[in-house]
Amino acid sequence: MSSRTIKDIPLEERPRERFLKYGVENLSNNELISIILNNGTKNMSVKELSDNILFKMNDISELKYMSLNKLKKIKGIGEVKAIKLLSSIELGKRVYYEKNLPKIKMNSADKIYEYMKIEMKDKKQEYFYALYLDSKKNLIDKKLLFIGTINKSVVHPREIFKHAYLLSAASIICVHNHPSGDVSPSIEDINFTKSLVEIGKLQGINIVDHIIIGNNYYSFFENGNI
Repeated sequence: MSSRTIKDIPLEERPRERFLKYGVENLSNNELISIILNNGTKNMSVKELSDNILFKMNDISELKYMSLNKLKKIKGIGEVKAIKLLSSIELGKRVYYEKNLPKIKMNSADKIYEYMKIEMKDKKQEYFYALYLDSKKNLIDKKLLFIGTINKSVVHPREIFKHAYLLSAASIICVHNHPSGDVSPSIEDINFTKSLVEIGKLQGINIVDHIIIGNNYYSFFENGNI
């Protein structure tokens, strides 16, 4: 027996019609997800798909931690629907959060840690970010440049400085995580940071810090290594 489709729901109760009648702020989480997913599958309505997603979390805020692979493991959610949902979440973050990036002053390691620790939460691999600053150390933009294995991260300096030129950045802060939680820099971390600092001096774009995030943080600048 096939599941009920959106056409079986009375017109006035369908998510899009409720959007038009009552406004987006009055829709349930299920209805919002249903609109994003657009349709169900052969054996499952879009409402049931949305229920399946919400069932996997304690509250809607956990959706921001869902990865593509985790979403694809939910019954009825294929790659296309997972991409749609994650793209919608990212767009919302940019509209309400990243539009204020230039107002964020990155002038201390603890501020950078507080800003970036959510990005690094529960990551099983190393994520390498570059934060690009203006001459007053206001954040212009941040770029995720590499996702590595659980114990090794390699990003080419060319990628780091390319974005600095495109953004007319005055300086750069590098940030990456250690999934183990231990923030002690590895030999690779130390050598890579030294090479970036030297390249930055030649390019006229200083590397002002490199921060490792785990259970707490390690700042190369605070520890006198930059």
